[in-house]
Amino acid sequence: MRLLVLLFAIAMPVVAWLSNTGTFGPDNGTMSDRYPTLLVAAGYAFAIWGLIFLLDLVYAVWQTTGMRKTDDTAARIAPWAAAGFALTTLWMPLFSMGQFWLCLLVIFAATFCLIRCAMILSHDRTPQEGQWLWAWLPLSLHAGWLSLAAFLNLAQVVVAYQLASTTHQLPWSLVLFALAALLLLMVNLRMRGNIDYVMAALWALVAVYVKQSDSGLPGAQTAAWVAIAIAVVLLLQTVLLRRKYPGGLLPNPARAPD
Repeated sequence: MRLLVLLFAIAMPVVAWLSNTGTFGPDNGTMSDRYPTLLVAAGYAFAIWGLIFLLDLVYAVWQTTGMRKTDDTAARIAPWAAAGFALTTLWMPLFSMGQFWLCLLVIFAATFCLIRCAMILSHDRTPQEGQWLWAWLPLSLHAGWLSLAAFLNLAQVVVAYQLASTTHQLPWSLVLFALAALLLLMVNLRMRGNIDYVMAALWALVAVYVKQSDSGLPGAQTAAWVAIAIAVVLLLQTVLLRRKYPGGLLPNPARAPD
């Protein structure tokens, strides 16, 4: 399983490069522009994938070396990480080929897998040396970005298949914003204020604000400020949780393991 983690960590940037060169069809940016929504983020935000892919690769190498070879926590997260990386890899060509329903299933499954990894690491009472930097950071960033990207993808499915109004998107977009906020706040609470998870989510939310501030879609200005409001609430929650649980990765020793 450790080898699969490494192989899929290598596959993600390779398939991303192939997708951006048009191997599977139009690149992700072109496909996204065909279905404008009130949840889409500014193009610069997607550069975070480069950092995520790099850190995931570092994590994949790290978990195959030294004491990690026999570490129980590394073994527990390996299947989830391998699945999350595989699903992330699969999503890219599916999106280029316009397989939006499959994309939706894949991205939510990937989100679940990466959140599971981050949660296991966040509740590890005996972390390996370097675990925060080489495992918690990469997987939390990946999980945080996907937690927003999944709902951006959902909004594009709604527009692509005209499941709701494409000219007055604000009502149903607010529902998606609320669901995304609920997921972010619940997951962050469970992880007692995961800064890396939150930073990826904040990056996405600010990029949504930037994009929607310049958008001509009806309701875009409202959507922009909703994104900022979610970001502020998430940031405040994180500050409060970090004050309550200053131990970082380690949970409160007075609590039973989750």
